[in-house]
Amino acid sequence: MRAGRRAVARNDARVALLRGVNITATSTRVAMSDLRELFEGLGFRNVRTLLNSGNIVFSTGSKAGDVLGRIEKALAAHVGRALPVVVLTGDEVVAAVEGNPLGHVANPSWLLVVALKTPADGARLKPLLKERWTPEQLAVGKRVAYVWCAKGVADSPLWTAVDRALEKTGTARNIQTMTKLMAMVQEEAT
Repeated sequence: MRAGRRAVARNDARVALLRGVNITATSTRVAMSDLRELFEGLGFRNVRTLLNSGNIVFSTGSKAGDVLGRIEKALAAHVGRALPVVVLTGDEVVAAVEGNPLGHVANPSWLLVVALKTPADGARLKPLLKERWTPEQLAVGKRVAYVWCAKGVADSPLWTAVDRALEKTGTARNIQTMTKLMAMVQEEAT
C-alpha cells in the first residue's frame, strides 16, 4: 500500500460479529471450528475466525444476497436459538478503525467500537450525545459508535446506556480487536 492511500478491502469481504458468544460460563458456547464449517457450508470462502468470541472474516463471492439472514438462520439451527449478529463489509471495518475519533484515549482495551445492526441505529444514540458522561466519551459514526469506558467496561454507565438505547441489538469489540479484523480484511485485498 502506498503512503497516504487508504487501504480498502475486497468488495466481497465481510465480518460477522456475534453477540454474547463464549464470553461467560452462562453465554452461548460455540466452537470457532464449528463456525468456520457453518460459514463454509453457506458457500462463503476464505473463512477465518479471530479469538474465541464470534468474530468471523469471510468472502461472499457469488453468494452475496441476504448474507445476514442466511447466517442468522444457520446459527439458530446450529445452537437452537437466535443469536444476535452484525455483518459489516470490509470497507466498513476499515472505515471504523481509520475513522476512530477517540484514538487519543488511554487504554485501548476500554475503547469499544459498537457495531450497529443497521446504519439507522445511530439515531438511537443521538440523545446520549447531549448528556454529560465525563470522563467517559461517546462518538457516533455511520455504522459504528465509539464508547470510551474510562474505568473499564464493567463499571461504565455510558456503555450501559448505549446498550440499553440499542436494545442490545449492537455488539461491541475493543479497538484492538477491530484493528486485527481490519488487518485480516486487508489481507484479502492483496
